[in-house]
Amino acid sequence: MTKNKELAEILEKMAKILEFNGENPFKISAYLKAAGAIRNLSQDIEKIAKDERLEEIPGIGKSIANKIKEYLNTGEIKAYKKAISDVPEGILELMDIQGIGPKTLRLIYEKLHIRSLDDLRRVINDGSLATLPLMGEKRVENIKKSIEFLDKTKGRLLINDALILAEEVVRYLNKDGLIIEIAGSLRRRKETIGDIDLLASSDNKDRLIETFIKMPDIERVIASGATKGSIILKGTQVDLRIVDKNSYGSALQYFTGSKMHNIKLRKISREKGFKLNEYGVFDGDKKIAGETEEDVYNALGLPWIPPELREDTGEIEAAKSGKLPNLVKMEDIKGDLHVHSNYSDGTLTLEDIVKEASVYGYEYVSVSDHSQSVKYAKGLSIDRLKRRNEEIDRINKDNNKKNIVLLKGTEVDILRDGSLDYPDDILEELDIVIAAIHQGFKNNINERMLSAMKNPNVDIIAHPTGRVIYSREGYKMDIERLINDAKSTDTILEINSYPNRMDFNDINCKKAKENGIKMSLGTDTHSKGMMKYMELGLSIARRGWLEKEDLINTYPLEELKDKLY
Repeated sequence: MTKNKELAEILEKMAKILEFNGENPFKISAYLKAAGAIRNLSQDIEKIAKDERLEEIPGIGKSIANKIKEYLNTGEIKAYKKAISDVPEGILELMDIQGIGPKTLRLIYEKLHIRSLDDLRRVINDGSLATLPLMGEKRVENIKKSIEFLDKTKGRLLINDALILAEEVVRYLNKDGLIIEIAGSLRRRKETIGDIDLLASSDNKDRLIETFIKMPDIERVIASGATKGSIILKGTQVDLRIVDKNSYGSALQYFTGSKMHNIKLRKISREKGFKLNEYGVFDGDKKIAGETEEDVYNALGLPWIPPELREDTGEIEAAKSGKLPNLVKMEDIKGDLHVHSNYSDGTLTLEDIVKEASVYGYEYVSVSDHSQSVKYAKGLSIDRLKRRNEEIDRINKDNNKKNIVLLKGTEVDILRDGSLDYPDDILEELDIVIAAIHQGFKNNINERMLSAMKNPNVDIIAHPTGRVIYSREGYKMDIERLINDAKSTDTILEINSYPNRMDFNDINCKKAKENGIKMSLGTDTHSKGMMKYMELGLSIARRGWLEKEDLINTYPLEELKDKLY
C-alpha cells in the first residue's frame, strides 16, 4: 500500500509544479483528483494496475493511468522527472508551506529571486516580501508562523501513514509461530508518530533480525543486535525488539508507554514491594507476571487498561476505583455522518456510497455535500440540492434489500456574518445539517459558531477547531466557550476522521464528554476507500474516553432520527 502513498505524493507535487509553471488549470485539477483518489484507495494500486482496472478509479484517465504503470514498472515517471528538473531544487521544499500557493511562489521567485527556505526567511526578515502585490505584513506574519509550524512538525508521520508502514513491516516479517505487534505511541493511537516500535517473540531471533535489516526500501541500518534491530525505512525510524514469550506481556506494556503512565505503574509496584520492568513483575527473585499484559496489571491490583488511555490523564486512578470507561468499539458504529457525493466535490455517486457503506455493515450514511457559496468545492445550488434529494429518495426506495438509508444532509457554510449558506426553509427539508467554517478563519469564530448553533436546524458543528495537521494550526477561538455553547444549545460536535484533520482531538473530546455533549464521527469521505478512516476517528474517541452512548453514530436509525429531529 506504500506505493499508493508514493504515487499520490508524486501526482500532488506534479500539480504544484504545473501550477508554478502556469500550466492549464484543467490539467492541474486532473493530477490533484487522481492523487486524492489514489491516496484514499482501500486496495493496493499495484493489484489494480495488474488487473487492468486503473481507469475504473474515478478521476484517473488514460494519460495518468499510463504514468502510474510507468512508475510501477520502472520506479519513475519521466514527465515528473522532467518537471522537477525545470524547477530550482529549493522551490520544491517551499511548496509545502501553508499560505504560499504555487502562483504566489512564482511571484516571489521572479520578483525577489528566492531559491530556498533560507532565502524566504531573509525576505521576510528584511521586509521585502511584504512589499509584493497582495502580500502585506499580516500575510507575511502568517507565512512566518507556517514556517515555524513546519519546522516544529518536521519528521513526524500522520497516524494513517504510520499505520500503513508499520502494518507493511509486520506483514513482511510475520511467519508461522511468530508473535509480533505494534507498540509505542502508534499502539496508543497518537495522531502523529515520530518513529515506529515493533515487539516480537520468536524461536529464531537471529533469522528475524536478519530478515528485518534486509527489508526492501531500507535507507540505512542503524543497529543490529541479538534482540534488537533499528532501521530507517522510507524516511522513518523503525525499531524491532525481540523478547522471550514469558516476558512478552510486560515488554508490550513497557514499550507501549506512555512514559508517565509507566512511572505511575512502577510506583504502585514499589508500594506493593514488587519490582516492575520490561521483563516482568517480580516479588524478590520470583517472577509473578509477565506473559500477558492482563497478568501485569492484575499483579498490580488493576484491571487491564486500554492502550489509548495510557497517557496519565486519570486512567490509573479510574482503574483503581473501578471507573474505567467502557470504550466505544468499531462494531458499535451504525453509520458515517459526513460523506460527500459527486454532486459536490466527491467522486462517488449516491449508489457508490451505498455500496461502500455495505462493506462496513452500516445502517445509514449522511450525504453531507457542500453548500452553495463554496464554489471551489462545487457547492450545491438550491436547485441542485433538491435534485440530489430526489435521487436520494429514489435510491432509498430502490435499495431496501441493502438495508442502508441515505440521509439528506449538507455541510452548510457558516458565513462571515454568522448566517448560514442556505435559508431555513431549505434546511428544514434535510435530515441532518452539519455547519462548518471554511472562510474567514480569523473572524469572530466563536460568535459565528454560536449563531449557527442557535439555529434549530443545525445538528452538528463540523471539524470544530479547523486545524489541518502540518498545515494549519486552526481557528483563533476559545475552546472552553465552544464547549459551553454546544452544551447550552444541545449541539453535537464532530470528530472529523480525515487523517490531516483528526478534529476534535482527544483532549477536547474528553472535555466535551465531561460536559455531557454528544459527539459524531464523520470520515469526510470524498472518494472510494475513505470510509476506512472511521477507525482513525474511533481512535480519537477512545483516547478521549468516549463510550458508546457518547457518539450518535452508535444509535440505531430511529433513535438517531429522534435525536436529530
